Amino acid sequence: MTGNLILSPFQALGSRLRAFFRPSQHSGTDLHAWWLHPELLPPLVSETPTIMRTLELLGPLDWGRFPERDLLRHWVQPAVSYAAFSAAMLVKLNEGLATIGTLRRHLVEHPGFIPLLGFRVVRSKAYSCGFDPDASLPTQRHFSRMLREMPNSVLQFLLADTVRLIRLELRQYNIEIGECISLDTKHILAWVKENNPKAYVETRYDKTRQPAGDLDCKLGCKRQHNKRKKQPVVQNAPATPTTNPQSAEFVKIGEFYWGYGSGVVVTKVPGWGEFILAELTQTFDHADLSYFFPLMRKTEQVLGFKPRIGTFDAAFDAWYVFDYFYRPDDPGAFAAVPFSEKGGYKANGRLFSPEGFPLCLAGLPMPLHFTYRDTTVSLIEHERGKYVCPLRFPEKTAEICPVNHKNWARKGCTAMMPTSMGARLRYTLDRNSQVYKDAYKQRTAVERINSQAKALGIEHPHFRNGQAIANLNTLIYILINLRLLQRIRLRQPDNK
Repeated sequence: MTGNLILSPFQALGSRLRAFFRPSQHSGTDLHAWWLHPELLPPLVSETPTIMRTLELLGPLDWGRFPERDLLRHWVQPAVSYAAFSAAMLVKLNEGLATIGTLRRHLVEHPGFIPLLGFRVVRSKAYSCGFDPDASLPTQRHFSRMLREMPNSVLQFLLADTVRLIRLELRQYNIEIGECISLDTKHILAWVKENNPKAYVETRYDKTRQPAGDLDCKLGCKRQHNKRKKQPVVQNAPATPTTNPQSAEFVKIGEFYWGYGSGVVVTKVPGWGEFILAELTQTFDHADLSYFFPLMRKTEQVLGFKPRIGTFDAAFDAWYVFDYFYRPDDPGAFAAVPFSEKGGYKANGRLFSPEGFPLCLAGLPMPLHFTYRDTTVSLIEHERGKYVCPLRFPEKTAEICPVNHKNWARKGCTAMMPTSMGARLRYTLDRNSQVYKDAYKQRTAVERINSQAKALGIEHPHFRNGQAIANLNTLIYILINLRLLQRIRLRQPDNK
């Protein structure tokens, strides 16, 4: 009896250690299960503050349902689970480890991480921890290979799960999110010499000459601005005239890079912060508007509904952005987008009649002459209409235009535009109203997310593969959401 009482604590400890070191058939040790029962952790983990801090950060995720690959398949060597690798990469980002080699050394120096994250341990009595840390980890090259080859969809599961967890936490305070979203893109520079201004490259901006350092990156323009054209120096030039000034000549200057772009949809929670609902990585030759529909589809899948209000910069000033947020039964749903003055029109420069017809310069509704399906003007196929002079169609009713329009002799004025409601909203939206200004202030949320992502190294990744960079971006956004989740768990909202 006494012997059993004395041995039972050691038996319990042995059982815990066997369960800890025994890899499951799915994805190794379930971080979520250990997070729920920290009292079962062996001293190797529970007495290491760095590991416990990481467990508190990563543990809430639903690792038990992580979409793992088949680990029972006949591999040349024991397979490393996607879950273990993903958790290790999140450790790398959270601890600020610069390279995968540094990550591997960090795991070796903190051996409790290895079985906790789900790596298969190699038993050895030569180590106090009971296994060989170096032999239990894949090589640095294998780590890099997994980042290049792992499907991004498995990481998207983790990102969606962070959104689920944040929503559950906020509902405890009767806070619902997703009514107003912000969308923007972030440029990512490829790790190639063509992006190094100090390196000599004969054809730096020739899009037909793919950089050898990264076979996936593409050339794109970050922004364009005007620069005063340099004038030749003329001897004895006349003084600058004080009357009849001449406008200066400008040339377009662009900032070109080889790389990628990352688009994110962000929502703000007043008093708590902001977090990512959806993200997408593409090569840098894709326009900002190409992110809109894929990201909005992902956002709807995560939220289960369409957001009411969207805030964007002027790059997203397109009729279909306004059309997406238009709801006939909800006048408060709209897209807050600055007017980009495309086609020579200014905001509120094109007026419409109550029936929705554009008004000519004389203030008369222009009738619709015909419609057609257009596949070239914008990213999506849509119906466009030709609106014509009301004094000449369907029949001529006046001999002269009231405003002497220059095209009166040639069948009068015309207007070509989409027939969608979004085309009208683009011109008629009151951008001076307080409702618009209050909504547009929410766009700073996406700027703050981009700043956090930049601090985590998203702008200059040291990888040379498009899939690796896409996976790294998703991991960065997962970590940003996890940090917000942890802040919510650790403190009360500001109004309490």
